[in-house]
Amino acid sequence: MKVFITGSTGFVGRHVVAEAIARGHEVVAMVRPASSPKALAAAEQTGRLSYCRGDLASRAGLAEGIAGCDVVLHLAAVKGGDFFSRFAGTVLGTENLLLATREAGVKNLVAVSTFSVYDYGARKAGTEFDETFPVISDPRGRDEYAETKLYQDELYEAFGAEDGNAMIMIRPGMIYGRDQLWHPLLGGEFGPINLRIGAKARPPITYVENTADALALAAEAIVDPARRSQVDGQVVNIVDDELPTQAEYAKRVQALEETPSSIFVPRPLMRAAASAVDAVNKQFFDGRAKVPSIGMPDQIDARFKPFVYRNDKAKRLLGWTPRHDLTAALQRSVSGVDLVSDVVQRST
Repeated sequence: MKVFITGSTGFVGRHVVAEAIARGHEVVAMVRPASSPKALAAAEQTGRLSYCRGDLASRAGLAEGIAGCDVVLHLAAVKGGDFFSRFAGTVLGTENLLLATREAGVKNLVAVSTFSVYDYGARKAGTEFDETFPVISDPRGRDEYAETKLYQDELYEAFGAEDGNAMIMIRPGMIYGRDQLWHPLLGGEFGPINLRIGAKARPPITYVENTADALALAAEAIVDPARRSQVDGQVVNIVDDELPTQAEYAKRVQALEETPSSIFVPRPLMRAAASAVDAVNKQFFDGRAKVPSIGMPDQIDARFKPFVYRNDKAKRLLGWTPRHDLTAALQRSVSGVDLVSDVVQRST
């Protein structure tokens, strides 16, 4: 299999490149024209990695890079900046990529989505959370990232609906790993204050190497003629087994590295405060006042409301099981081992 990967030098992307190569596949990694992809140096040594230099802001050279590949795996998205920069980078960038994919005649897509698009306010706390969970219909109560990812998902679905095309949408939970252990599902900034919100919820987390494994399996499934129809059009959530509580996870991380100083706030109290802020904003500012995302009621639900997260579909459809449990994942995250090199060594 030959796979075209966007976002290839990012936190998740470099692990996906390594995993695909470790599984014996060829990879065309999209990188920016002036970049030096040092993170992929170990993968280069296998002879199964080549580069497509380009920018998703333009289709120039994209179709040529994608041509001859069996599948496109799209990871790239903009997480920071205002709405317009996110929209341009995520939505227009995806539109350019999919237009180039059509031009290149490639029919298979692994589309990377996010848990951010789910409507956490639609169901009661403590209920089961799987791929049947509703997606938000009105993104105005959520941040720009969720809104632009919703638009991106629509582009994915349109590509998959075209004759001859196949698309599988992978939605990972919060991905953690080296330099990304302290994540937003534990809390966040509210002005100058860093808040820890909640303790007993089990956040939907997945270790970056486990996520990379799932994405490689999805690519293999969608190019396999015997499995293509089974996975085409499917949405698959990725969360690890035996999820820790927020308090358990925080304690484990704090024992390994320095973490931000923060003030603990119970989730119900923070939810009530956010609702009060939201009411004032709507009453006096027509909802236009800028409020930190952690101060928005819908965002409190999205990040801290407790649910029972399931990964049965990923196991059944992809044959995926998390390779590393929490203990191993944390150890690997703080070790001095180059994880890309470590994974790539499986192929030699």
